[in-house]
Amino acid sequence: MTDSEAQRIRTALDHFQIETPSWGFADTGTRFGKFLQDAAAIDLNDKLADAGQVHAFTGICPSVALHVLWDFKPNQSPSEVTNLAQKHGVRVGAINPNLFQDQIYKYGSLCNRDKAVRALAVKHLLESGELAKETGSRLISIWLADGSNYPGQANIRWRKHTLVETLRPLHAALNPDQQILLEYKPFEPAFYHTDLADWGMSYIIAKEVGPRAKVLVDTGHHYLSQNIEQIVAWLLETEMLGGFHFNDRRYADDDLTFGSIDPYQAFRIFHEIQFFAWETGRLPSIPYMIDQSHIDKPKIEAMIQTAVTAQELNAKAAAVDHEKLARHQERNEQIDAEECVRQAFFTDVRPVILDWRRERNLPDDPLSAFRESGYETRVSSERKKRRAELGITASGSYA
Repeated sequence: MTDSEAQRIRTALDHFQIETPSWGFADTGTRFGKFLQDAAAIDLNDKLADAGQVHAFTGICPSVALHVLWDFKPNQSPSEVTNLAQKHGVRVGAINPNLFQDQIYKYGSLCNRDKAVRALAVKHLLESGELAKETGSRLISIWLADGSNYPGQANIRWRKHTLVETLRPLHAALNPDQQILLEYKPFEPAFYHTDLADWGMSYIIAKEVGPRAKVLVDTGHHYLSQNIEQIVAWLLETEMLGGFHFNDRRYADDDLTFGSIDPYQAFRIFHEIQFFAWETGRLPSIPYMIDQSHIDKPKIEAMIQTAVTAQELNAKAAAVDHEKLARHQERNEQIDAEECVRQAFFTDVRPVILDWRRERNLPDDPLSAFRESGYETRVSSERKKRRAELGITASGSYA
């Protein structure tokens, strides 16, 4: 490894942070049921405590995304939540409204034909925006389950127009430094059409809603063989890339650990961002977030594994010699250009990461250090007892 490569990697390490999701620390499952883990978080205090562990051992996860209905108690002071996060060494990250869980959303939320239901959904968005302001969050991240299951069931054009109109009140209420992140998904729970099915639809809606609405790319929300890095490149070029939800998938939205199935794809995504930074002379400020809910992997260990994998893949992307790559591209030297990228992917960046961690008094191996801490054993015993006292069983909601 050359000195210039090492310096590029160190710069990437200095700027890389990734947000953990509160729901990823709790017991979750599939539509068929869920399997409890003794160490899984029971309440928000547990979730923030667990997130604090991930940050303490990795040094790169200072914020936690919160889900409004799953994390905020009725009449709970937002300052109480921010203080609780601070107590555990983290801060509140993206605020996620819930527009899919209540029974009134059977036929949609923002795109429901019932005006009263739409009004309730807009009210929830505005309340979520206020929570974001009061907790110091810059991001309101929206995933919309609205869609239809059968041809002829819905007026697709009406729904598109209505979606823009119902998002505008939240946009108008934002502070200048806040953003709406619009997530997309091709199917599930709707199987004929989804109102925000792909990045282009999110892009169009965001542009019509206003300048503080951007596109959120979930790496699991694409059709098989989709070129996600091309999507990222286009969104960077148009200044419409709002952030990421990182996970991996084998078939569809599997919520597998980031980089577990296709680390080369994840690397290529980071490379497009690094390449953009080299060409423009500025590293874009992109919120990186994890969106994983593991049924069988230990929750905290899975988050640590994900965070360090993302850190390593981003560091590998920084090892690309972009000046050399650009020359090969100009000359259409295909093999040489590809080798520029491949060689960076196979570069062993771990020695630089190790030095970076030691300079910050972080453990050499975050996962091993966490296991040796005994935290999971302690909370497993305590939370198992609390579950018994509370009568918590495997039946219940997703979060």
